[in-house]
This record gives sequence, C-alpha cells and structure tokens, in this order.
Amino acid sequence: MDLGLRGKRALVTGASKGIGRATAEVLAGEGCGLVLAARGRETLEALAASLRAAHPGLPVDIHVCDLSRTAEQDALCAAWPDVDILVNNAGANPPGTLDAIDDATWRAAWELKVFGFINVTRGLHARMAARGRGVIVNIIGAAGERMNAGYIVGSTGNAALMAFSRALGAAAPDRGIRVVGINPGLVATDRAQMLVRRWAEAEFGDPERWAELPQVRALPFGRMAEAREVGELAAFLASDRAGYISGTVVTIDGGAVNRHG
Repeated sequence: MDLGLRGKRALVTGASKGIGRATAEVLAGEGCGLVLAARGRETLEALAASLRAAHPGLPVDIHVCDLSRTAEQDALCAAWPDVDILVNNAGANPPGTLDAIDDATWRAAWELKVFGFINVTRGLHARMAARGRGVIVNIIGAAGERMNAGYIVGSTGNAALMAFSRALGAAAPDRGIRVVGINPGLVATDRAQMLVRRWAEAEFGDPERWAELPQVRALPFGRMAEAREVGELAAFLASDRAGYISGTVVTIDGGAVNRHG
C-alpha cells in the first residue's frame, strides 16, 4: 500500500535505535524525508548514511540534542519548523517501585519522556497550525493502560501522555492537525531486554531468569512485537490513509493489555 507520504518530511525523536530507528526506516521506504533526532551523533550519522544509500535522493538530516533540556527542545523546533509529521519517541522511564524511585529520578525521567513530548509538541503544533496541516504521533507505552506498581514512573507518565494525546487530538482538527498515540507492549529491543532482566532481578533475584516472568510466558503469539511493526503503524497513522483518526491511542501488544492473571 502506498501511504502517500512521498515528498513529506517527518521529524523522529529517539531515532538512533529501537522503535525510533524502525519508524525512520519505514518512513524512508515510503519516500518520506527525515530529520533524525537523538543524543548520539555517531549512531545518527550511521543511520542517516544507511538510509541515504538505500534511498538515493531522499533528504535525511540529523539533529543531535538532549531533549530533556528545554532549550534544546526549543532549538529543535526552531531548526525544523516546516516538518509535516512529528514522531515523539525519545525517552525511557526506569523500572522500580514508589519506595525505590527517588524524586530526582522521577523528575529526570519525565523531563524527557513526559515534558519532552509536551514541549516539542507545543513548538511544532503552533507551526503546523499556522500552515493548517500536520500530524503528531506520540509513541507512549502500554504500561499507561495496564498499571504496574513495579514500573510506577512509566505507568504514571504514560497515562499522562495518553491523556495529553487524546485531549489535544480532540481539538487539533479545528486547526487542520491530527494527534494520535501508540501504546506498544513489550517490543524486541535492547530496552525491553533491560526491563525484563530488572524485573527478573526483583522477582527471582536473578536477571537471567527473565524468561520465567509471568508477563513474558504469557506473551501473545509467544513473542514480543517487532520494532518494525510499531514503525509501520506509526507510518500509517501519519498518512492520509488515517486522515479521520485523531485524539485516540492505538495499542499494539497482541491483546496482552486485556489479558488477566
């Protein structure tokens, strides 16, 4: 299916690996120009070179930044004011219980995963509204639906971003903009491996026993999602094929969030 993204341009944050990288690769395959944003220059440059080689003539730029810093969030928006699509993906909240996570850790995590999304959205939403078009895709996380006291920073922050996406996405069409969210469950990335190992350490005292975790043993279809599957959903939601979808959050977890026990 041709998603009609050829000639458009997307800004993808957290683009250097995992879901962000997969999303960039899918968008490039659809002919969508890219701005790749993350903290690591070498990984961004390597990805950009790979995409340019695979898609000659495709405009691919990088923007090295720390999106936990307000000044760098503002600078990113100012540098790329004309993008058609924003994919907010940067950030990863740490696992841990309320007693284990101190104030500094909460604030540091949310500066990137919560306020980073909000501030970059604010900056580019205003610019999209001035043009009367644009799409914002927030890649959030299913812990905002299935609350987990052992991942309380992530569950709470993700729930906030779900509400943010729904509230803004309900009003944004009045200005020609769509806002949608994606809630991936466990995705086969380095990040997921780190999480399940920490959960196994907390549950069994041994990170190598992660495969014994109930949430791993109960995975639908016997596997995690692939990053590319999330990227393909992001590309579809960003396209005119999803032109009447706004103010909603789509879960991609094989149905795991609605399993019980």
